Amino acid sequence: MNLAVIIPAAGSSRRYVESALAQGILAPRQKIDEELGGRPLLQRTVELFTKHPDVVVVIVAGPADDAAFAEFNTRHGDKLTVMGVKICRGGREHRYQTVANSLALVPESATHVAVHDAARPCASPELIERLLMAARAGHGAVIPGLDVPDTLKRVGEKTVRAEPDDPLAGILGVDPDKQAKGRLVEQTVDRSRLAAVQTPQVFEVALLRRAYAQGDLSSTDDAQLVERLGEPVVLVPGESTNIKVTRAEDLRLARAILGLRGAEEKPAHMRF
Repeated sequence: MNLAVIIPAAGSSRRYVESALAQGILAPRQKIDEELGGRPLLQRTVELFTKHPDVVVVIVAGPADDAAFAEFNTRHGDKLTVMGVKICRGGREHRYQTVANSLALVPESATHVAVHDAARPCASPELIERLLMAARAGHGAVIPGLDVPDTLKRVGEKTVRAEPDDPLAGILGVDPDKQAKGRLVEQTVDRSRLAAVQTPQVFEVALLRRAYAQGDLSSTDDAQLVERLGEPVVLVPGESTNIKVTRAEDLRLARAILGLRGAEEKPAHMRF
């Protein structure tokens, strides 16, 4: 097996920044720039693959905007280049645009492609090997996932007030949009055959190229495009520790999973 790895890193980290601001962090960084054991989160994610014997290339896709891409290169370019990583621009609007740009850099020698979220630095070597074993067994599309343990509800789009009326709210100029809101439950969803899907997702190169040659590329993950072709996708057990850093509190959890201390817990001269 010759494996190319695509790591989309073109996102704006909007939810991460918003959650950090809500917690009083006045100048939050993008999540891929955050420190994990003395190295940026993005570098930790890349390191999951750079020393794997089957990997022939790692491709990281940064922002599409000129200024943002230049800043990305300033922060990460030297380190990634030393690690043998290829860097390209991602899409301006959608993740699938980013993956499509990266696919153009996958060499002809590659037999398989793994697509992995830049913000998932905790995937274990055992998980990666489990996926690759399934791919070696002849499955053209393999993804990790976990059974859904919680009760699932389908909710409507309409919101309702979720806090008592405050007679002083209007006088004090409280923005109604910032008051607590809820949504009405429409029905309970049967979870018996549902799975929460993770990355890395591994595909035969030809299959993923065919999936990306379709006219409609709207999707939430790459496996969805393969499903649209009518091709089988195999799900293997994922890991509860393979979290995606989406909000500020996820960074603390990632550090705990990896056994790392935050910069604020170290002596000043050792901080990232």
